[in-house]
Amino acid sequence: MPGPASHTYFSQRLRLHYVDWGNPDAPPLLLVHGGRDHCRNWDWVAEDLCKDYHIIAPDLRGHGDSQWMLGGSYMISDYVYDIAQLLHQTQLTPVTIVAHSLGGVISLRYAGVYPENVVKLVAIEGLGWPPKVVAERAAKSPQLRITEWVDTLRKLSARSPRKYDSIEDAFKRMQEENPHLSPEQARHLTVHGVSQNEDGTYSWKFDNYVRANQPFGIGKEDGEALWANITCPTLLVRGLDSWASDPAADGRLAHFRNARCVNFENAGHWVHHDQLDLFLKTVKEFLAE
Repeated sequence: MPGPASHTYFSQRLRLHYVDWGNPDAPPLLLVHGGRDHCRNWDWVAEDLCKDYHIIAPDLRGHGDSQWMLGGSYMISDYVYDIAQLLHQTQLTPVTIVAHSLGGVISLRYAGVYPENVVKLVAIEGLGWPPKVVAERAAKSPQLRITEWVDTLRKLSARSPRKYDSIEDAFKRMQEENPHLSPEQARHLTVHGVSQNEDGTYSWKFDNYVRANQPFGIGKEDGEALWANITCPTLLVRGLDSWASDPAADGRLAHFRNARCVNFENAGHWVHHDQLDLFLKTVKEFLAE
């Protein structure tokens, strides 16, 4: 089937990109990708759901075909603003959201700030790092957190984007990163995830600065308060082969008003790739409730 149409919008003076899968008279559905990914990683999900929904999928700032930040700070609050601006400018609220990883963190926070704008929400491993990791970071002194952040940015400033002689070489790297992917999936993600350099080599589209963890965030209690402010039905998805901890077991589920968890066997962090058919079945059943 034909692919989506590309569009741009502006947020904090950045030119950001999103794709639109058409069907404008259908209920709106927003797909938000994870860190170092891009909007076309949703293509299999969008192709299946676009018959029933008007789907848009953005490239987050510093990712895909969206503009990079001047400077090295990619704050969650800025990503939330970008999503708020996209939905404001396209007038697609109230909206259903399906999001992955970083996109899940952003979407859960957006839903906590604007609960009236979200109909239903599916977050694939979108609660951030496990509570143990969060606690370890919070225990560090402010001085140490800032010095580690400064050191990280200095290292990233000296790091040039990795160059691949061919798309085939980048494709092999994609397969190494996620062995659950089929060759067809890995090739598709690679083709849409790289751009060609002036010397003929290829590099991933994302800005290396998105790798840097910020020294300060909104804090554990404030984050939990935003989860508690979400009013829509919420589905928290997790792959059993992933690093993510179980929200029901670690206590995070208890902060939601109307949420439940579902775990997928034989799936890592990218559940929507690793178990596509089962994921789609689960999501469609949830959205139909």
